[in-house]
Amino acid sequence: MTPAARVGRDPLPCIIQGGMGVGISNWQLARAVSRCGQLGVVSGVGLDTLLVRRLEDGDPGGHVRQAMAHFPIPHALAALERYVRPRRHDARARYSLLPLYKLQASPARQQLSMLGAFVEVWLAKAGHAGAVGINLLTKIQPPTLPTLYGAMLAGVDYVLMGAGIPREIPGALDLLAFHRPAQLRLELTGPVEGEAPKLNFDPRQHWERLPPPLARPKFLAIVSSTLLATALVKKSTGSIDGLVIEGPTAGGHNAAPRGELRLNEQGEPIYGERDEVNLARIRDLGVPFWIAGGMGSPRGLQEARAAGAAGIQVGTLFAYCDESGMAEHLKRSVLAHAVQHAVHVRTDMRASPTGYPFKLVEWPANPAAGATRTRMCDLGYLREAYLTPDGTVGFRCPGEPEDIYVKKGGRREDTVGRQCLCNGLLATAGHPQQRKGSVEPPIVTSGNDLERISEFLRGRERYRAEDVIRYLTGVADAAPS
Repeated sequence: MTPAARVGRDPLPCIIQGGMGVGISNWQLARAVSRCGQLGVVSGVGLDTLLVRRLEDGDPGGHVRQAMAHFPIPHALAALERYVRPRRHDARARYSLLPLYKLQASPARQQLSMLGAFVEVWLAKAGHAGAVGINLLTKIQPPTLPTLYGAMLAGVDYVLMGAGIPREIPGALDLLAFHRPAQLRLELTGPVEGEAPKLNFDPRQHWERLPPPLARPKFLAIVSSTLLATALVKKSTGSIDGLVIEGPTAGGHNAAPRGELRLNEQGEPIYGERDEVNLARIRDLGVPFWIAGGMGSPRGLQEARAAGAAGIQVGTLFAYCDESGMAEHLKRSVLAHAVQHAVHVRTDMRASPTGYPFKLVEWPANPAAGATRTRMCDLGYLREAYLTPDGTVGFRCPGEPEDIYVKKGGRREDTVGRQCLCNGLLATAGHPQQRKGSVEPPIVTSGNDLERISEFLRGRERYRAEDVIRYLTGVADAAPS
């Protein structure tokens, strides 16, 4: 038996707000979009670390602790308090670090991920009846199941996942809705003999008495090829409730071009006809779909609807609105330069430890330009799993010190040009780590739409999420609300 989706009878949104970065698509942004009748989405990446850093910064407004008071597993709060050391009187103090995930995480470590997701979704849903989603990267596996469960405890309505093949997630959602054990096959780098190890999560470990079943959220797979979309709809472990068709102009991680890799003069990947999704075949799959990447305009929405899509997913316009979690000084700086057509979005083949192409924003006042980044992996979200010589599972990251990565069996050439996205993206959200007198530089990512954002701004220096929705839907022009 499969539990009914919470929003099964609700009309489909024509706009999905992208689930961006670490804390960029925060609860304030998702809440603002959902209150306007569209699908607000929180980023599910690094929510446990983000929770700790908000608390250590003093929890301005008391929002985090308000949400924590509603968490239905109160003994989990004790695990959190062990790592929170308020630093409100010393902004130069280092943030606390959570234990890195292992193959089988302890219940206490799982509860931190559950709590982080619960807080973000609970705050996004507070005070309105709109739908809220959470976006996770399939590539980040160890925290996935506890993060999903924590979001479901808060009543999340949609789960969106890309950056990989999330074939096992729909079935996991079915199980978690009934508080049943779920597992994911761990993707390993390199050859694997026999059955791959599993990531296991059992909700029953965290309860003295199980509550009633939860609503099963709708699942939207983010894909970049017709073949992957077809495979997921037909072969996933549970129902695929929709697809987001994402093109290579979208921000963050992109799929690599199909076929032989070709680069332009700037070292960016060249995409061709093989990378275009056949929307007619997508329509034939019989599930609703949205189009993402370069669609952030009224014309983009109109073209998507004309092609049979339910609507569009938009990231860049929302990333720079007042409610987003991007640090204020970065928003103001990027937008000021965008008006002068002095921003450039570059697809970097080496920046991400994952090996996926990654969009980087370049502009004259970028505080990270020329900065020296300390090579380390102390957050660990983007680590790759591998089998050690003794057959156990280890984790390594091309962004950590080269000698350590090589000692773990990695190739030294894979470390060239790699950056710690985990720390850099947290800095972009206003929570940079302090390192021996230096501050972690930010990493700003956006879609190619950023280079045309002046057409939307029309002389404005700032705007709200509501302005974006009114602009896209044609309710009003882009004038300030």
